[in-house]
Amino acid sequence: MRAAADRSGRRIEDVRLVAVTKGVDPERIREALALGIVDLGENRIQEALPKIAALGPAPRWHLVGHLQRNKVGRAIEVFALIHSVDSVRLAEEIARRAGVLGRDIPVLLQVNVAGEPGKHGFAPEEVRDAAPRIAGSPGVRVRGLMTIAPLADDPETVRPMFRRLRRLSEEVRAEVSDADELSMGMSQDYEVAIEEGATLIRVGRAIFGGRRL
Repeated sequence: MRAAADRSGRRIEDVRLVAVTKGVDPERIREALALGIVDLGENRIQEALPKIAALGPAPRWHLVGHLQRNKVGRAIEVFALIHSVDSVRLAEEIARRAGVLGRDIPVLLQVNVAGEPGKHGFAPEEVRDAAPRIAGSPGVRVRGLMTIAPLADDPETVRPMFRRLRRLSEEVRAEVSDADELSMGMSQDYEVAIEEGATLIRVGRAIFGGRRL
């Protein structure tokens, strides 16, 4: 991470590592916390809840996987940041639930930069209009954008997608001033993502190895 930040003239302090704990048992997660990890990411609420119960709220828990509208109520109670808001309807449900709690929920808008069929997310041309609309909803605080790049043997293959998300982020930030987070990059491509402006990288396999649960 530091080497990638140095190559791009960035400060390592401006990039946060979200350790993705999908399939990782609480004991192994405790080892990571003891080594200084403070942000943990989960793909599914059902898997996250027992881990949160076992490890407590001290780590910052991030939801990095797809969120169904019928699970919004529980998600906004336990996650510090939802990375995967992929539709206006989902944002509206978060706003409705947040109103009941009297809270503002920080979210990232997921963008399907590569236009992959079957993958969740706003199209790039949609998110420019959707971001200020969602940000204007009481209860939702749009903090930035997120993307999941296609798997590729060569990380350079996905560099243009990260670059495009960064440029989209600059356009969105002109309308939504605090949308300054960029969640992009995983185990296979996080260095390229950092070079292209990621502020959050989501790394699981490179930290914990293969899934065991």
